[in-house]
Amino acid sequence: MTDFGFPDAEARRVVETALDEDLRDGVDVTTTATIPVSQTSLSHVIARADGVVAGLPVIELVLAAVASRMGAARPEVEVHVEDGARVKRGDHLATVRGSTQVTLVSERTILNILCRTSGVATHTRRWADQLAGTSCLVLDTRKTTPGMRALEKYAVRCGGGTNKRMGLYDVAMIKDNHKLAAGGLTAAYDAVRARFPEVPIQVEVTTTAEALESVGAGARFLLCDNMSPELLRATVEAVRATGEAVEIEATGGLTLEVAAEYAATGCDYMSVGGLTHSSPILDIALDLDA
Repeated sequence: MTDFGFPDAEARRVVETALDEDLRDGVDVTTTATIPVSQTSLSHVIARADGVVAGLPVIELVLAAVASRMGAARPEVEVHVEDGARVKRGDHLATVRGSTQVTLVSERTILNILCRTSGVATHTRRWADQLAGTSCLVLDTRKTTPGMRALEKYAVRCGGGTNKRMGLYDVAMIKDNHKLAAGGLTAAYDAVRARFPEVPIQVEVTTTAEALESVGAGARFLLCDNMSPELLRATVEAVRATGEAVEIEATGGLTLEVAAEYAATGCDYMSVGGLTHSSPILDIALDLDA
């Protein structure tokens, strides 16, 4: 079993926010009117498409939160696959036994989160598979759904991707606007290093000359933005020739169709904002036994 580091506290916060949106005054008017409090049922969480599943612990978190709000017994959950597993259409992901009211009130919140995170994992797995056999890894970005970052980055890990920085606090990333405002690339680098000496610094570059200036300033992680494969290859070769241990990332406009070509340049990473901002959901359903 692989431990991808499920973000429990962040997931609980997302669940509570989602339930606040759904349960104004704490009532699901349809379920309350149609389902007796005493009714119990067996239901199944089922994949309706092939993909990679991520976020299964959310099922139990949502059911527990709803049961607490309703003052009802929490349904039991049996999970049949692990996060990160490839699943096929029709696969049973989990079984839920218990209060029908709690199950139905929980259904949409469970699926909203689980379909989203599994969609991110599925998309990421396509990239990881495309890069298999190379030395290049796929990275995510900060282009995440507000409030969902921890869960979406967890899903990236489940899909075989690697997280970049989690926020604006853990890594400094010097981009074009910072260079302009600070008076130049080297000035920006020196300012960050002086103010936050322990924080890793990454520098975005668009030319080989900028890359070499960054290395000269002390940068050991470069983001090569919107470079052609030819320019990226030349930049990688020039940076490697300095003898410094520099990590190099390709970023900007990357697609699965060109992934292998970019990996062949010798870059260490490709960052893909689309892993989180453009992944379609993985279709998953919750069905009660007839």
